Amino acid sequence: MEDTELTLLHPNHVKATRLVAILISLPLLAGAIIAEFAAPLVPGLIIVPALLILAFIIFRLPWRRYQARGYTLAEERLRVVSGILFRSDTLVPFGRVQHIDVNQGPIQRIYDLATLTVHTAGSHNASVNLPGLAHGDATEMREAIRAAIKRDTA
Repeated sequence: MEDTELTLLHPNHVKATRLVAILISLPLLAGAIIAEFAAPLVPGLIIVPALLILAFIIFRLPWRRYQARGYTLAEERLRVVSGILFRSDTLVPFGRVQHIDVNQGPIQRIYDLATLTVHTAGSHNASVNLPGLAHGDATEMREAIRAAIKRDTA
């Protein structure tokens, strides 16, 4: 959409995403181990592919998702780009912003990260999420957007 340089997310976003992937992968790994021992097939027929898939999900996918995301905070708009297979490039003009949230989950708190959520007028794409920001940066962005909105309404 635009050729401006995107700001990358905080590097800790990769670590947080990997931790989430590990937590999600544990039950899948347990199922693969149970299936491996329950089915008298060729040894490693189930567990080896499962381990390869889980390794990809834990190590490669978070890094690719990190590289595919970025944002630009301009004078009157926020641009959020994301997606590996399906690219999304969203522009949010500050004039359409209804309110702004800064959220932290338990894993994000471990890495001092936050998600900036910008709620806009309208029903299509009414919320734009920008995860993986340093908590301080997310609150600064919220205040910068709030100040720009106040300037427009004054």
